[in-house]
Amino acid sequence: MSTVHLLQDTNGRSVRVRKHDSYTAEGTVRESSVCHESLAVCHNGRWTWGPGEGRTVLTSPKKQILFSQGEAARAVFYIQAGQVKLTVVSPQGKEAVVAMLERGAFLGESCLAGQTVRTKTATVVEDSRLVRIEKDVMIRLLHEEPAFSELFLTHLLSRNIRIQEDLVDQLFNSSEKRLARVLLLLARFEKEDSTEAAMPKISQETLAAMIGTTRSRVSFFMNRFRKMGFVHCDDDRLHVHRSLRNVVLDDCRPSYG
Repeated sequence: MSTVHLLQDTNGRSVRVRKHDSYTAEGTVRESSVCHESLAVCHNGRWTWGPGEGRTVLTSPKKQILFSQGEAARAVFYIQAGQVKLTVVSPQGKEAVVAMLERGAFLGESCLAGQTVRTKTATVVEDSRLVRIEKDVMIRLLHEEPAFSELFLTHLLSRNIRIQEDLVDQLFNSSEKRLARVLLLLARFEKEDSTEAAMPKISQETLAAMIGTTRSRVSFFMNRFRKMGFVHCDDDRLHVHRSLRNVVLDDCRPSYG
């Protein structure tokens, strides 16, 4: 049994809270005798969720598959922490990396447009925390939660812009410049003001699949970047310097409408 209450947060805003006696989230081992859950609370553009009806909080280890190409599409995922890789395999068995998604991103949202089968495989790249939202619950939240709906729309628009930029990059830029752009995006320089950013190491095979070249070419370019002081590695982290953008990208990005 459960009831919904309207409470106020520390800023005086009304928050819908569901209080129920017990729950067991499918796919997890977490259980609780008493739970107070907010449908969605925003902190600096990121949403925190509690498990509840139609929502499962998942702690996924590195290399775990969230969903596979060809299986039924019934839910949307939201990344609270970590990183997820989207890949596609052709009928000939060739694999391509479609995207690398980080915290604050949604994936699997094509089911909302009527797609019944997954066209991609989603694999966790590093230990991550995600929320799995059932399709019908996601649709209800988009109707009932304006702030959440705005966030989701912003995500879709940003994804669309990124796809256009990726296409232009693939058509007009060399593989070396495509690699530099991918590294800068993964280091989140478009959102950060620092001169250096660290990220988990990513395999050269994955980078090659992302930019459409061979692993040997990626190795050649990465060695060149290291010698020029654009990147360096220590332990399990790759450090990217903003100078990579200034020297390699600034004079080669075409404009488009």
